[in-house]
Order: sequence, then C-alpha cells, then structure tokens
Amino acid sequence: MLRKVIAWALVIFIVYYLATDPSGAAHALQSAFNGLKSAGHSMSRFVNKL
Repeated sequence: MLRKVIAWALVIFIVYYLATDPSGAAHALQSAFNGLKSAGHSMSRFVNKL
C-alpha cells in the first residue's frame, strides 16, 4: 500500500514539475538522454575491447 502511495506521489510531482517549469524539465530530460547515450557508448567500447 505504501509503495502505491509513493508511486502516485512521484507521478503527481513529475506532472507538476512539467507543468510549472517546462524548460527545466526539458533540460533534465536532455541530461538523462545524454547519460544513457554515454553509457551505451561506454558499453560498446567495452564489448569491442573484448
């Protein structure tokens, strides 16, 4: 039950953040994608070295 409440609170917070600061949300999303891109690049270099 507590896990469900926390999940809903997180969803509500994210929606509120997107509605009140769209440029900040876009920057955060861009940073997350850049992190995933970097992780993928690092993994590909690691596999190629094997």
